[in-house]
Amino acid sequence: MEKIFDWNRIMFNDLPAAFLLEVVLRSVVMFMVILMTLRASGKRGIRQLSIFELVLIIGLGSAAGDPMFYEDVGILPALTVFLVIILLYMGITRLTDRFRWFERVMEGEPVYVVQSGKIRLEELKRTGLSREELFSELRLQNVEHLGQVRTVLIETTGEVSVLFFPDEEVKPGLPIFPGQQKKVLPTDQNRCCAECGEPYTNAASNGCCTCCGCDEWVGSMTTKRIA
Repeated sequence: MEKIFDWNRIMFNDLPAAFLLEVVLRSVVMFMVILMTLRASGKRGIRQLSIFELVLIIGLGSAAGDPMFYEDVGILPALTVFLVIILLYMGITRLTDRFRWFERVMEGEPVYVVQSGKIRLEELKRTGLSREELFSELRLQNVEHLGQVRTVLIETTGEVSVLFFPDEEVKPGLPIFPGQQKKVLPTDQNRCCAECGEPYTNAASNGCCTCCGCDEWVGSMTTKRIA
């Protein structure tokens, strides 16, 4: 029968002190695994938090939880995990502050997904967001069609920044509300690409969009934005 308040068991779980070196290695490996996983997952899952804040929350949360629930997890290994993760966090933060290239590698860069009322489909794919998710974000900012939008930028945190055209500069644009995209007659010039919003006036000779190659066109809207 085990002795109550056996401090060797409580602090080390009867493991050798050298095991702390293995804990350091495990902490470094898992920190980098979490970081790379979040970095590869795109921006859709990191809204309003930086990658490092998420890594800190996940890493410290796991380190704090295990010794609370499992008697075979010692307290000192968990404290070592805390120390290693915090030191890694502080070190990487200093490197990102000092080296711009390192910040780009770790956190990525903002991505322009809409410019001059047209969707940059390849750039949108890079963010991990779908077209409908982008439209949903724009609708929440009272956007009715892309002709009202000058620029949409996906920040490194996953948040969406939008710049609007003044009312006098609003262009015919792709409707973004469900049910608003209506097919029009081939003779109607007031239409745009159903995929990216490119105006039909810029269509190729074969009737396809010059930006994305789509051959489907829908009626444009020209309404002003109501803030």
